[in-house]
Amino acid sequence: MNYYSSLIKERLGEKLYRHSLNVAEAAVSLAEHYGADTEKAKLAGLVHDYGKRYSKQDLIRKAELLELPLDRITKQQVKLLHAPVGAALLESELQISDPEIIRAVAYHTTGRRGMALLDKITYLADYVEEGRQFEGVEYIREAAYCNLDQALLAAVDTAIRSILDRGLLLHPRSVDFRNSLLEDIVKEI
Repeated sequence: MNYYSSLIKERLGEKLYRHSLNVAEAAVSLAEHYGADTEKAKLAGLVHDYGKRYSKQDLIRKAELLELPLDRITKQQVKLLHAPVGAALLESELQISDPEIIRAVAYHTTGRRGMALLDKITYLADYVEEGRQFEGVEYIREAAYCNLDQALLAAVDTAIRSILDRGLLLHPRSVDFRNSLLEDIVKEI
């Protein structure tokens, strides 16, 4: 892990590196609570923003070179590309080939229907890490240890409100993720 930690620090700079360490710590805590693999959670949390330091032009260029799908929303909200681009580079640049870690990194911004436990943990850890400060974060942090899907729903609802308040396009995967969480919660009742 120290090997990856030093590479991530060099790649991301101090502020994003601190965020990544916080996400890794939150991911380990959630993994322990929900019985997931803590080492995978820690690594996914550490590398989740691997593609974040690229400019918008570089993200598009990398996505094209990596033959990643570029839907019309992502073309307009290019920052969303940092997750799939970062995930696609993990194997070639960091020799991380675990498909669970790669998938967790790829969907940590939009979420998606049918997320596995590690995917959910990585998404939520990014949202509730100790450096995050926004209205409602304390509620989501507490909910994270009571009901994972309820906490994820609160997180995605907050993210969607923020996107709408800023007048940005909402990715259909986020809507589908939210709807799938609601469907799963209703099934539990």
